Amino acid sequence: MSASKLSAIFNAKSVAVIGASTKPGTVGNDLLKNLVAPKDGKPFLGEVYPINPKADEIFGKPVYKTIGEVPGSVDLAVLCLNAKFILDTIEQCKAKGVQGIVIISAGFKEVGKEGAELEKQVTAKVREAGIPLVGPNCLGIINPYINLNASFAAKSALVGHLGFISQSGAFCTSVLDYAEARHIGFSKFVSFGNKADVDEIQMLEYLSDDADTKVIALYLESIGDAKQFIEVASKVFWEKGKPILCIKSGRSAEGAKAVSSHTGSLAGGDAEYAAIFKQSGVQRVDTINELFNLAALYTTQPLPKGNRLAIITNAGGPGIMATDAAIAAGLKIAHLDPKTEEALKSNPLIPDAAALHNPVDVIGDAHSDRYQVAVGIVMADENVDCGVIVLTPQSMTDSDNCGKLLPEVVKKCGKPVVGAFMGVERVAEGVKNLVDQGVPNYAFPEDAVQSLAAATRLVETSKMQNRTYAEYKDIDIAAAEKYIAEQLGDASEKYLTQAEARPIFEAYKLPMLKSGIAASADEAGCFVSKNGGKFVLKVMSNDVKHKFDAGGVILNVEGGDAAKKAYEQIYANIAKNVPGAKIDSILIEQMADSGDEVIVGCSRGGLGPLMMFGLGGTFVELFKVVQFRLAPMWKVTAEEMVRSIKSFKKLDGFRGTPKRDIAAVIDVILRTSAMVVNHPEIAEFDINPLIVHSEGKGASVADSRIQLRKK
Repeated sequence: MSASKLSAIFNAKSVAVIGASTKPGTVGNDLLKNLVAPKDGKPFLGEVYPINPKADEIFGKPVYKTIGEVPGSVDLAVLCLNAKFILDTIEQCKAKGVQGIVIISAGFKEVGKEGAELEKQVTAKVREAGIPLVGPNCLGIINPYINLNASFAAKSALVGHLGFISQSGAFCTSVLDYAEARHIGFSKFVSFGNKADVDEIQMLEYLSDDADTKVIALYLESIGDAKQFIEVASKVFWEKGKPILCIKSGRSAEGAKAVSSHTGSLAGGDAEYAAIFKQSGVQRVDTINELFNLAALYTTQPLPKGNRLAIITNAGGPGIMATDAAIAAGLKIAHLDPKTEEALKSNPLIPDAAALHNPVDVIGDAHSDRYQVAVGIVMADENVDCGVIVLTPQSMTDSDNCGKLLPEVVKKCGKPVVGAFMGVERVAEGVKNLVDQGVPNYAFPEDAVQSLAAATRLVETSKMQNRTYAEYKDIDIAAAEKYIAEQLGDASEKYLTQAEARPIFEAYKLPMLKSGIAASADEAGCFVSKNGGKFVLKVMSNDVKHKFDAGGVILNVEGGDAAKKAYEQIYANIAKNVPGAKIDSILIEQMADSGDEVIVGCSRGGLGPLMMFGLGGTFVELFKVVQFRLAPMWKVTAEEMVRSIKSFKKLDGFRGTPKRDIAAVIDVILRTSAMVVNHPEIAEFDINPLIVHSEGKGASVADSRIQLRKK
């Protein structure tokens, strides 16, 4: 869907309200009132046509029995009538040449099977007609730039630069109220409800080109197409430079099923979405307060070039609070240049009692002129990247003037500076003055510095360019495809042991160790004697999921006799620890060189194959030092995935330990990412451990498994 088609909705010159009502307190009445007689006294700038077969006039507007009777053209039709009339009404809209539709009405998939079927018919009808549809079951849409409030919200939105998209109408009403209290305005405000046609992806595409939108905020309950969302959102952020904030509800893992792999058991219900947001540059937030804390900053201030913070305060305690919060959030307290401190000291407005080290305390009797001087001098320091102005309302504090005069100083410095005017009534006018001139204010210093810290993280994320996929010409997709089909046969699913999974990994040129299969102790002895060196023997059994714990793994086996004994010992251990387990064979594998153990895996969820990387070995589920990303992934995503785990320092050479072959790990992740994309029958796999050797020495697949499942 082209952006121009959505423009017909948000920049409509004429609106028909189908289902307009004469009865106060109904959706059809409130929505029409918001267009022609709103509480803020700013009616829609275009034409409004109420449609109701039983009325003659509503709010002084002539009423038409059908949309076909409207004398002029209609850009946007807003439908708020019983769901059973929707299909016929869409036909009438098509005949009239309507350019866009918003369906406020409920009664669709949210009510059950019949409603879901009706919604499918509605979607098919509007798509056949080429008319974009927002809804159904939504609050409506708002474009405050043209006073278009095609919603039944109790109030409209202030004019601003935040594009807001929500899957929940009820959430929207609270957001509008909260935003007004925070003096935050919107470019576009959208409730898309069931998103039968227009969804979050199309809205992102539209807002990416909307000149009035600087920042986009989302409230989502689901994402329809994960790969497309990542592609579109990443372009909005990395190419158009527009930050995207998102609240995603439903974070519990109740819907996740623990399956045969470590990846499956560790991937909770929210892991897919967390991965999607990280890969697309979306900054996730947990609360409405956090959402607007960041939106207020991103829509008004430049982003910081670094994380060095300056604090200017009139009270020592709040200055210390801001310092503690800044350190906890990952900011650094800037070391002021001696010239800055000298400039403060020599200025007649700065008293001798002032603390000139950061935090700069201009003490309790500070007036607006002292604040102006201090902020100007401190923020000019090249060692400072961002600042927070803390103000407490003491008896001599002129917070009103501070709010009036400080924004000009802030604008001149060219760095992000925010206020933390603490209090309610006594700072209300000062806060309003501050915010009205584009400087966000936070009720407490902690919120202020946490928002600035989030901005520094956003900047770091923005540096992740080079979003390209790895191309492997040495992989054999056809061989893997054939082998998978043979293994599945007529079965709906099959678990592949390490030996059985090997041909698939070999087709993708993973670093496999020399290995063989033994069906007897003699065969084990012959293999080890023939090949020489140290080997590990492992039980191959669908019934033994944790081989090491069950005594199904024996290490450092050297020589034929030792191999025979190890073979027999494994059978004895399994008989004791996993009674009744069926043993298929014993895998004999070359012992890998020393290195660190990591895990690479995948679990296929509802949004696609979810790749996992983390600290490997037997304690992976205990420590859960893992990261998830959705496949396919860019090379830069795999690199970031590896570097994001808490144990990365160990791989990178911690305290004299050998630096490991990070490039080899990234290569394995990218190859297996391609593997699960190319072969949707791979429902899950684990490589655990992948032994990572010293830098330049590669890595070795030491243990693995695959769960196949027919598409």
